[in-house]
Amino acid sequence: MIDLYLSLHDHHRHGMLPLALLVCLFATTTAVMLLRQARLSRGAARRNWGLGAGVFTGFGIWATHFIALLGFDSGFAARYLIGLILASLAAAIAATTIGFLTALFVPGRRGALLAALVIGTGIAATHYLGLAALDIPVRFAWHVALALVSLPLAIAPIYPALRFALRRRGQPSAVTAGLLLGLAVILHHFTAMAALVLIPARRAVSGGAISPETLAGWIGAVAIGLFVLSIVTLLISRRSSAAIEASERQFSLLVKGIADCAIYMLDRDGRISNWNAGAERLTGYAAEEAIGLALAHLHTVEDRAAGLPSQMLAQARAEGRFSGSGWYLRRDGSRFWASTLIEAIAGDEGQDPGFAIITRDISQFKQQQDLIAETTRHLDAALSNMHQGLCVFDAGERLVLRNRRFLELWGLSEADCPIGLSLEDFIHVSNRVRFGIPATEERVRRARKMIHDSLADPRSPPTVSRFGESLYLSIANRPLPDGGWVTTFDDISEQRQSEAKITHMALHDGLTGLANRTRFNLALDGDIEAAMRAGAQVAVVAIDMDRFKEINDTHGHAAGDFVLQTIARRLTDDLREGELAARLGGDEFAAYKLFARDDELADFITRLNACLIAPVECNGQRLSLGASLGIAVYPSDGPNRETLLNNADLAMYRAKGAVGERICTYEPGMDETARQRRQLANDLRNAVDRHEFTLLYQPQRLLQTGELSGYEALLRWHHPRRGVISPNDFIPIAEETGEILTIGAWVLRQACIEAQHWPKEQKVAVNLSPVQFRQADLADTVRAILLETGLSPRRLELEITESAIIADKLRALHCLRQIKAMGVSVAIDDFGTGYSSLDTLHSFPFDKIKIDKSFLLRAENSAQARAIIRAVLALGKSLEIPVLAEGVETERQLEVLQKEGCEEAQGYYFGRPARAPSLSVSRAANS
Repeated sequence: MIDLYLSLHDHHRHGMLPLALLVCLFATTTAVMLLRQARLSRGAARRNWGLGAGVFTGFGIWATHFIALLGFDSGFAARYLIGLILASLAAAIAATTIGFLTALFVPGRRGALLAALVIGTGIAATHYLGLAALDIPVRFAWHVALALVSLPLAIAPIYPALRFALRRRGQPSAVTAGLLLGLAVILHHFTAMAALVLIPARRAVSGGAISPETLAGWIGAVAIGLFVLSIVTLLISRRSSAAIEASERQFSLLVKGIADCAIYMLDRDGRISNWNAGAERLTGYAAEEAIGLALAHLHTVEDRAAGLPSQMLAQARAEGRFSGSGWYLRRDGSRFWASTLIEAIAGDEGQDPGFAIITRDISQFKQQQDLIAETTRHLDAALSNMHQGLCVFDAGERLVLRNRRFLELWGLSEADCPIGLSLEDFIHVSNRVRFGIPATEERVRRARKMIHDSLADPRSPPTVSRFGESLYLSIANRPLPDGGWVTTFDDISEQRQSEAKITHMALHDGLTGLANRTRFNLALDGDIEAAMRAGAQVAVVAIDMDRFKEINDTHGHAAGDFVLQTIARRLTDDLREGELAARLGGDEFAAYKLFARDDELADFITRLNACLIAPVECNGQRLSLGASLGIAVYPSDGPNRETLLNNADLAMYRAKGAVGERICTYEPGMDETARQRRQLANDLRNAVDRHEFTLLYQPQRLLQTGELSGYEALLRWHHPRRGVISPNDFIPIAEETGEILTIGAWVLRQACIEAQHWPKEQKVAVNLSPVQFRQADLADTVRAILLETGLSPRRLELEITESAIIADKLRALHCLRQIKAMGVSVAIDDFGTGYSSLDTLHSFPFDKIKIDKSFLLRAENSAQARAIIRAVLALGKSLEIPVLAEGVETERQLEVLQKEGCEEAQGYYFGRPARAPSLSVSRAANS
């Protein structure tokens, strides 16, 4: 406050300040009058008055600022930069114009608040741009606090000023609004000037500057213009007010003189405050009798008891108006039927001074309506028992009659389908109500054509049309002598539904509801022809569910059926136009898609795979599945359905045999691959007899002592023509053909023979295939080989995976107990990769846990992998089961295992799989 006082007292010429205040008040008061004139206008006129108010006020704010600035004594000879002067003027005009238009066109307090922000910011911009136009040899510095305060001072008074200007009436509120607008300008200007600190400094002479005298001349011209415009605005405002008052007097006289309807006013309490001649004639109450009566006094006793008058006023107050009809009472107690319109009259600031009511006597109209209603009831009674829906149109295509059955068929109400409705509107309404959308112009055209075609030939049979999913109507049109016609509607939905059900059963799978093989083939043939004509493509996908047999065997066929139904439901929900999925049998599915771009096919495969692999919740259990997908594309992968399905199957079998890949696209070489696969299966039958198999042995070591604890026997096939074939390639074929039983027995026998040559404390580990484990005589086979080779059972360790036992846990438990009863140890291999590892450990008496090598490969960089290893080791300790880690390749991995307390390990770090140790020892002895 001291800085503000010193700025006014020491740095301003006191003679200029009153002039600035006077110009400001002229401008703001005139702005209020212009705004009020705009408020009384509509449309473009309101916008033009708002623009005028904005431009006028902008000039006034600018003139006020520069008059005050001319009175600022800086102690230096001043000049003013023309460019910044004009920028300051533009900012003032733009801000006030935008702000006033916002206040006029954005309703309520929100518009006033937005306008205040815009105008206040414009005042600040005008001030600081104008101050920057001051060309004196100083550097400007600022009291930051005062500079920051100056902006709210420019904004705060404007909001109430706009509310007084636009929401109130009368001269006091106009003066108040003008003073508040001026206060915003003055407060901001002098607060911002008080924040200014001048620091003498050399400054280059700027071009484009004018002298104070020239600026004063400009401002004088603006001030004179403002004064003249203020006088003109005042005259216009007075003339407008007079015209409005005269108009209101004339309207009042007109209303009071109307005699054929009652027009009267109610105050806030619902009492009559104004009464015209029509109200006196209609009710019999003179004006002096009616004034002060409550609205309820004009209503019947029944309506008063029901609270109808209060409800009418409440609705008018809430919604702005009420319209309706009902019984009213005259002064002599007689009743008349009248229509009533009640308008709520909103006052300033949302106040509610009362209501305007117009009431007309429509008793004769009511009698006519009653007569029509009675006739209609009789007609409806005659038609309501018809089984068919019926409607009658006249020659002008307008509805003249419809029965209740017709409305029921279409789901229409009486209001939806009134008498007199045109045919076109009838079609639109029936479509909107029945299907939620209006009929297209094409549908209207086809419906009208069908009607006229049937009327042209009265012997034409009824037309059967389908509406929506389940409504089938037999529609007959018969002409009338006057040019109109009768239309009857017979519901044949049940008949069509029965036919559709039979057709559906013939073309769909009974369990899942998906298309069956017949429908899939028909649809695929049709879309292949469509793709041929359109130059598009068709992708056929063969699908085989993985682990489905395990779910059936473990959880029962009911769970398997539930899984298939869940997958079918997902597929059905996800399919789009041009796509179809089918169940061909068992867990075999197929799908296809008509597409034009590769990204459409990629999206289809992604959605399809997501539906198939998502777990299924069944009886509180989370059943995990998988799927192998083979894809063939028309026309590149086949010209017809048979070839495409065959090639998709080849790709699917490739996917089933691939490790880590469950989606495979057909390649021309797959035919050759299938042939080679069959050849491999034939060669496997004689591989044992031809001595083509070899066993390699990988060492296993105790981590605490580093001692060799034994070897794992690993099978290799040396094919006479193809060389070494990976177990990943021939083991799946051997399991499919059953040759794994012969091969597995040979491996077990050779491993036991070789182990006889090792030190007594060393074991040999042999992997068992899931197919071997399902042998009923597996324990007998193991016992026979041990007796044949003479190997101690405690030196033999059989490794099995979770998948080998999960199919039939009871039989697996019995087999394991038989094997352990011999003294043979059993290890669970690839632990952690199955879906029921903990349950498996709890159910079966394993002697060793082998951690899958995938965890150790990530252990160096993955804290999660190390945590899993640590958890498995802790689990082994708690169950007193030794743990062996597979895949040790680096010293860092070894350190991780030692740190976590792992007992045993194997991997390339200790030695790669090699020939039999006995052969290596004998070779070393000979050398």
